[in-house]
Amino acid sequence: MNGEADTTRWDASTPVTVDIRLSVNRDEHPITVDTRETLLDTLRERLDLTGAKKGCDHGQCGACTVLVDGRRVKSCLTLTVTLDDREITTVEGLADGDTPHPLQTAFVEHDAFQCGYCTPGQLCSAAGMLAEAAAGWPSVVTRDVSAAPRLDDDEIRERMSGNLCRCGAYVNIVAAIGEVAR
Repeated sequence: MNGEADTTRWDASTPVTVDIRLSVNRDEHPITVDTRETLLDTLRERLDLTGAKKGCDHGQCGACTVLVDGRRVKSCLTLTVTLDDREITTVEGLADGDTPHPLQTAFVEHDAFQCGYCTPGQLCSAAGMLAEAAAGWPSVVTRDVSAAPRLDDDEIRERMSGNLCRCGAYVNIVAAIGEVAR
């Protein structure tokens, strides 16, 4: 540099992109993403999967919940670039072809939604929660952590507490999940 100052500046407005392969609902998507792009934005704006909703955009409401390798994640807080070769399931991928997921059927039967805005996140979160309980993971309210979790209403409410419903359909949501769990 011959004693001269380096005047090269990094410009934050210039995107840094990465080529990755997303597996979403059993479909492969080779895609180039900005390293700052959230999974929620990728799903909604680039893959036209609009089930996951942008509620608070701060990870507080759960409307954007999807499953990554079977685990619940808030897609508004997850950078797409971190999900190369991981299996992503959105509400659109819960059904088995034309056969709805048992949770989807139970939500309809129990009228577990009103406006429906939170429903995709509630369904993905419930599917992940049922898998966690089946694997023996306790929650804060699990009475005996050495025993298999018993999904009573208190347990379901605790495990679903990261998903908010503005309409207050909680009683029916818990009943629908309870039916599938039992």
